[in-house]
Order: sequence, then structure tokens, then C-alpha cells
Amino acid sequence: MLKRLLTRFSSIFSRKKDFRLAGFNLDYQLYQALDKAGRFATDPSDFFPCLDDNTTHSNFDGHYVYHPAWAARVVKTISPKEHVDISSTLHFCAILSAFTKTTFYDFRPAEIHLDNLTSLKADLTNLHFDSGSIACLSCMHTIEHVGLGRYGDPIDPDGDLKAIQQLMRVCAPHGDLLVVVPVGKKRIMFNAHRIYDPEEFMSYFEGFTLENFSLVTDDNNFIYNASFTTAAAQRYGCGCYWLKKQ
Repeated sequence: MLKRLLTRFSSIFSRKKDFRLAGFNLDYQLYQALDKAGRFATDPSDFFPCLDDNTTHSNFDGHYVYHPAWAARVVKTISPKEHVDISSTLHFCAILSAFTKTTFYDFRPAEIHLDNLTSLKADLTNLHFDSGSIACLSCMHTIEHVGLGRYGDPIDPDGDLKAIQQLMRVCAPHGDLLVVVPVGKKRIMFNAHRIYDPEEFMSYFEGFTLENFSLVTDDNNFIYNASFTTAAAQRYGCGCYWLKKQ
């Protein structure tokens, strides 16, 4: 039964691809017919068919559009002299460095070169910073991966908890910590990531107060000042925590 279903789905996908390729060929023929000036040489050896972009709306991953946008606004509100980011998406630190001195750390350091941005190596489960030394710190869509081996890190079922303890340790008194993780029905999707119950995740940060919790929902909407109840109802939501150390 399963084999028949897989064969059927494979056939459907194949027909859709054939349809899109036919549209590509028609577009190419029309382009050739209209290209009287011939400003660019067109040769089949240079074909690069993009068959999935002809949509009514621009598709985007809400997790990775909304959470850096949320974090940038928070950092702007805080207005620190310097910001430290650990292993978040590179797009965030690259753009943030345009207006805030930023240092980026990762288990796999990034060879990125921009003014006002420094990129270095760090192990999130054993940070080399002095305790209470960082006033403005972020670690977004990262903790859920620690200890699962996906990125070459050691297997450790408590790797995420160790990472949280390190972030709490190095954050300065009255300092700001931005953390983003998947939230919803608590489970682990090995070896991709963990998904946390939003309220239980907050309980890990003893000695911190919650300044703001925002949420990207399953249907790709962003809710500023969301409730943990709404977050817990998601299957794969994106929980954005702005925490302040007491």
C-alpha cells in the first residue's frame, strides 16, 4: 500500500515538474522572439531553471524573517555600545553591525569580513568570557541544536541546558539577553532540533525577568507580546524571549 502511494505521489510530482519545464521552454522561446537587440547571449549551456518562484505572493520562512527583525528592534531600543551574538543567523549580525559594534561567535567560526563586525570561535557549552561581563547578548535559533551532533558538536542530551547556564553566567547584572527557540508541543526531532514548551523554557532562566515574549505562529504570522498559551498551541512556533538579568 505504502509503495503504491509513494509511486502515485512520485508520478504527481513528476507531472508538475514536467508542466513547469514546459512553461520554462515557452518563456525561453518568447524571450528569444522578443530579444531584437540581443544584448545578452542566450545559450542552453547557461540555463539555470528556477521553476518554483512563479507564485502570487513572495514566500518566506517566518522564523528567519521575523525573529531577526524582532531582535534588531530590541537592540535598537536597548541601544548598547556593543552587542555580542552567539551562533544566530549571520544575516542578523551582518545587518546589526551597520549601526552597532557587533562581535559574532560560533562553534564553526564564519569567514565574514565587514567593518564594525568581528567573527570569532566559541563553544556555547563552555564560554570563555568572564562571568557577568556581557551587557547585551543574543543567541537565537541555536540552543535547540546543542548536543544533537547536527553541526559537529558532541552528543549531549543536556547540551541545551549547559548552553543556557553559560549564557546566564556571562550576562552582566541588569544586562539583556535575547534568546529564540522553537516552541509548541514539547518534543525532540532528532537530529534537527528540540521544540520547547514556552513556559517551561522560561523556567530555565532563574534570576531573569521577561521583558518581552513574541511569537511566530505556525501560519507564518508574527505576534508581538504573545501569550505562552498561544505559543504552546503551536506545532512549530518561534518563541522570542527578551530577558533581563536581575
